[in-house]
Amino acid sequence: MTEAASIRGTCDGARGDTRADAVRRFEQAAQRWVSSRSAGATPDATTHAAATTAVLVEGTSDRAALLALAELHQRDLAAEGVAVLPMGGAMSIRRFVGLLGPSGFGMRLRGMCDAHEVGFFERAGMPADGYQVCEPDLEGEFIRALGLPRIEAVLAAQGDLRLFRTFQQQPAQRPRSTEKQLHRFFGTTSGRKEHYARELVLAAGVERVPAPLNRLLDSL
Repeated sequence: MTEAASIRGTCDGARGDTRADAVRRFEQAAQRWVSSRSAGATPDATTHAAATTAVLVEGTSDRAALLALAELHQRDLAAEGVAVLPMGGAMSIRRFVGLLGPSGFGMRLRGMCDAHEVGFFERAGMPADGYQVCEPDLEGEFIRALGLPRIEAVLAAQGDLRLFRTFQQQPAQRPRSTEKQLHRFFGTTSGRKEHYARELVLAAGVERVPAPLNRLLDSL
């Protein structure tokens, strides 16, 4: 059985689902496929044919930011047939393109990556107009778009500003700029980066959201 067929599997198993339910099941199936493949196991995920577009992003924080922005625009991407797939790093994109693109499911592909990961997207065959690039990454885009005072206001609203101040006083952090300290702080605890991706979108609103994220949503 091919990898595509393995994931398609029992696609008719839940006919009572809404399209959004089916797309979310597709997202979960694709993630199980990646996990099982990386462990050397045979993929056994099942999915549904409701998803017509796949958005390939590096991690869960990128996914959280895109879904939060869609909510601000009162859009349900899953209901529109759009699956947003965090790949666990840009190095996995070739597998996703092979599975989901022209030689696999034939889905329309879109994506977003950090500036230093562009080469992975290019070598995987993603067209230049099919993905957006963050300089240097999504956190950097937010820092520029919102400014440090607004970022710290978000930290304060979430009860984390005092913790961040303590973090800034660590010997390894003192020589670094506040921007670099924020980058590190967001990634120090599991789930924090994803949580703040959503909170920063909500704080930015539609007027201040970073341009790559806006362009990505507009392309869907």
